[in-house]
Amino acid sequence: MANGKIRVNKVFTHLKKSDQKIIVEQGGTRSGKTYNILLWIIFDYCYRNKGKTITIARKTFPAVRSSVMRDFFDILRKHNLYNEQYHNKSNSEYHLNGNLIEFISLDQPQKIRGRKRDLAFLNEANELYWEDWQQILFRTTGRIIIDYNPSDSFHWIYDKVVPREDCSFMQTTYKDNPYLEESIIHEIERLKETDEDYWRIYGLGERGMSRATIFQFGIVQEVSGQLLSTGMDFGFTNDPTALVKVYKKGNQLILDELLYHTNLTNQDIAHKFEELGLNRLDVIYADSAEPKSIEELHRLRWNVKPTAKGADSIMAGIDMLKRYELKVTANSLNLIKELQNYKWTEDKNGNLLNKPVNNFNHAIDAVRYAVWNRLANPNYGSYSIR
Repeated sequence: MANGKIRVNKVFTHLKKSDQKIIVEQGGTRSGKTYNILLWIIFDYCYRNKGKTITIARKTFPAVRSSVMRDFFDILRKHNLYNEQYHNKSNSEYHLNGNLIEFISLDQPQKIRGRKRDLAFLNEANELYWEDWQQILFRTTGRIIIDYNPSDSFHWIYDKVVPREDCSFMQTTYKDNPYLEESIIHEIERLKETDEDYWRIYGLGERGMSRATIFQFGIVQEVSGQLLSTGMDFGFTNDPTALVKVYKKGNQLILDELLYHTNLTNQDIAHKFEELGLNRLDVIYADSAEPKSIEELHRLRWNVKPTAKGADSIMAGIDMLKRYELKVTANSLNLIKELQNYKWTEDKNGNLLNKPVNNFNHAIDAVRYAVWNRLANPNYGSYSIR
């Protein structure tokens, strides 16, 4: 491999110098991170090694084919390295200098749990689930490289990968790519004036709040204020039963998760109420779509009532919550995870729709029930902390 024959940037140098197991390349748009990772795989790793298996992956195969795979073969052809006899198109594999390079998608469990590999490159890794990462980690004997635009403010990459002692992290921007056309640079820098969040993410390569995230919130160590109400969302096998108390302090709503469990019968729920020391006189507002469960808990002498519902009750509840500053107790781990991942639906063009994705919403629904039934009525009162 001769550096003088290829044009590389600091990402290539970072990969060449680092000896860590995990390499994280976080960057803005057009920083050259993906292209330079491929250059390193082709011109450095594959020329220093033989008999290695290299996996290059994204969440879906159409995404693999239209991005990282296309760039890989463009590089080979540009440098007169492509040989059709080494290209197994039906299996999306290529043999280079005695090494096998396979392109896979991580929405195919049999691919993730397949044979071991020596090197893995996870392109746009923020598309992946934690389970995807774990399976790749278990089956990769050598290094794992990931790259992504930091478009989510909360992600397992930030919390569980970057802090590892065997991880080497680098952040790059378009300014680290000396080969960009002026017209592209101009378009990127226009984001300073047109979209502050996009500029932070795609211009500066910094973590940003996803445009689609519905709620912003802060963390508190304990509850304060006055007890407003308690809300409950029923679940069973796949979805948890969630119970959340809501306190009000000025313009703040303090949310405290009490229960978040699957496979609870109504008898189990009643026992949980007792274990939590709930007051039988306090109203618990629950999903009105479960009248049988509400009635059964009521017969067990718990003051469970159906939540009031009207047209667009989900949107009305979201609108009411967004009028307040939300605070969540630090031990409300499931509620925190839901708030981090509860997002607006996007259409095929990336436009946000006035409709939340029906996921990560069990504890949030419990909060909605509690808040709507107390604050939708202008004559609401408040309870004291017991």
